[in-house]
Amino acid sequence: MRTVDEHRAAALALVAPLATVRLAIDVADCHVLAQDVTAPSALPRWDSSAMDGYAVRAADLAGAAPQHPVRLRVLADLPAGSDAEPEVRPGTAARIMTGAPVPPGADAIVPVERTDGGTDVVGVEEQPVPGAHIRRAGEDVAAGDLVLAAGTLLGPAQIAAAASVGCADLLVHRRPRVAVLSTGSELVTPGAALRRGQIPDSNSYLLAAAVRAAGCEPIRIGAVPDDPAALRGVLDAQDGTVDLVITSGGVSMGAYDVVKEVLAAEPGMNFVQVAMQPGKPQGIGRLGRGTPVLALPGNPVSAFVSFEVFVRPVLLRLRGLDDVRRQEVGAVVVDGWRKQPGRAQYMPVVLESATPAGPGPGPEHSTEPLVRRAAAGGSGSHLVVGLARAQGLAVVGIEVEHVRPGDRVRVMRVDR
Repeated sequence: MRTVDEHRAAALALVAPLATVRLAIDVADCHVLAQDVTAPSALPRWDSSAMDGYAVRAADLAGAAPQHPVRLRVLADLPAGSDAEPEVRPGTAARIMTGAPVPPGADAIVPVERTDGGTDVVGVEEQPVPGAHIRRAGEDVAAGDLVLAAGTLLGPAQIAAAASVGCADLLVHRRPRVAVLSTGSELVTPGAALRRGQIPDSNSYLLAAAVRAAGCEPIRIGAVPDDPAALRGVLDAQDGTVDLVITSGGVSMGAYDVVKEVLAAEPGMNFVQVAMQPGKPQGIGRLGRGTPVLALPGNPVSAFVSFEVFVRPVLLRLRGLDDVRRQEVGAVVVDGWRKQPGRAQYMPVVLESATPAGPGPGPEHSTEPLVRRAAAGGSGSHLVVGLARAQGLAVVGIEVEHVRPGDRVRVMRVDR
């Protein structure tokens, strides 16, 4: 039986970051940068005003105060974007807007609120220190500085940084296209009338949404019946056209485990048991034309946990990210539970803020977040409605048999 770490490593070994594509900056967000971005010039490119006000010579304003304003002749108006360079001589000032270049001769900016706002002659009510309210050239970055490193996930702030140094387009990794299907003759489309023995297909929707949340493009095929020929046709149609295939169901030891039946003979496929609960049966490998495939168990909680532990890291690797793990936090258990020894457990949990009541051993005295099971049935692999409340998965070690109130656990956050 494999450990969780061994199976995750095997899954990650199937893939590498996808090929690169150059995209216009306005459509590059949510992609992963494939090439460093450096500043071609200093930013700001010149000394500029940080305030709406007046560019002055600080020495001209000795003794300026609200009761004794110093009057200066206004020699120019400098809006943002102006390329004018009027020289500020003794006894003069230039009215200036935020972002405009500081004119020659000026060594400080007086905010308009500290003046009478004059346009021909301005009364200034304070003496600034030299350099006041001036953004210096190169204060943000110098020419040649690294702005964004390859491997950076491009969000709003990163797009703004690239635009600020003049990037019209960016070299990024292509977003993965991922085929998602569930197997089982009992599965029908949600909303369809159900006869005895039928259930709505939730897994293909769960996995497609999870793929999308991981920044990839899902191709949701939906439910495929327990028919080897039908499944073979679907898989052959996807092989070579997508970057990853995810299946759910049909990987255990049952008489109708169609995924295992169809793929067990593929040279690149392995069906294994992983020391975890839920999610013990797993399939991993490649289809005939080389497309990676991860075959997950069919129970919804098992499928969700397997996605978080194995599939999501694979998707992030395909996108070009190095950090493929979910954030983990320490937390203290409120309601205990039993678990089977010999397997790591991933318990869906909700988190609560701690409200310390003083020193003591119990969870009510913790300064860490508190956790309780998301559903009374715990990690039962069929409890899909309870799963909807989960904010994280409490990770319980192989050797543990009892999780007791007050125990500390690691929680993999799945809500961020």
